[in-house]
Amino acid sequence: MLSASRIFELLKPFLDGDVTDTNTVMGQLEVYLDLLLRWNARTNLTAIREPEAMVTRHFGESLFAARLISPLLKPGASLLDFGSGAGFPGLPIQLYRPDLRVTLAESQGKKASFLREVIRTLGLTTEVWANRVEAMPPAQRFDCVALRAVDRMEDVLRGAVLRVTPGGLIAVMAGSGSDEVEKQLGKLLPDGESFPIPASDRTQVYLYTAPANP
Repeated sequence: MLSASRIFELLKPFLDGDVTDTNTVMGQLEVYLDLLLRWNARTNLTAIREPEAMVTRHFGESLFAARLISPLLKPGASLLDFGSGAGFPGLPIQLYRPDLRVTLAESQGKKASFLREVIRTLGLTTEVWANRVEAMPPAQRFDCVALRAVDRMEDVLRGAVLRVTPGGLIAVMAGSGSDEVEKQLGKLLPDGESFPIPASDRTQVYLYTAPANP
């Protein structure tokens, strides 16, 4: 079990001092990590098993994405974490910006149950959509759609574009093979750029803006 102070030390390269209430957020991440470790021992939530690696790879990279997204989202904006898994990047984004209306879409039942447990334990307002994103009402859109690199990336990116509001934001965290992500996003959206994640030699955050008048 890692302490909140150790988590903070590990996250410094990703945050650059940019957290309003550090003590609260680090305490929440300490509880989140404890739940993740206990659930992961019996349910395969993540292939990463070492606690410090979980902090840097999952929490750190997600919080770096949150820093990039935050200035672009108004208070109370809606965000969809498309294929949330164990809650990344959606839950760290929620902790970084408690005002956002975050929905975690995760179709696997055990992972959705884990997400609900984290939300309940931390007292968050985050919602869980325990189904495929394609099953959402057709008119349901979000100010931002965030996701980490997943299988069937081309199909997922097309699905993400369908779920973002006109002029909204798509944020993709992708590692090796990111050129393909950039290629596919470039086909779908005209305006975007990439940001290398600190302390990572392979992962980037891609931010793309949906057309205001599709």
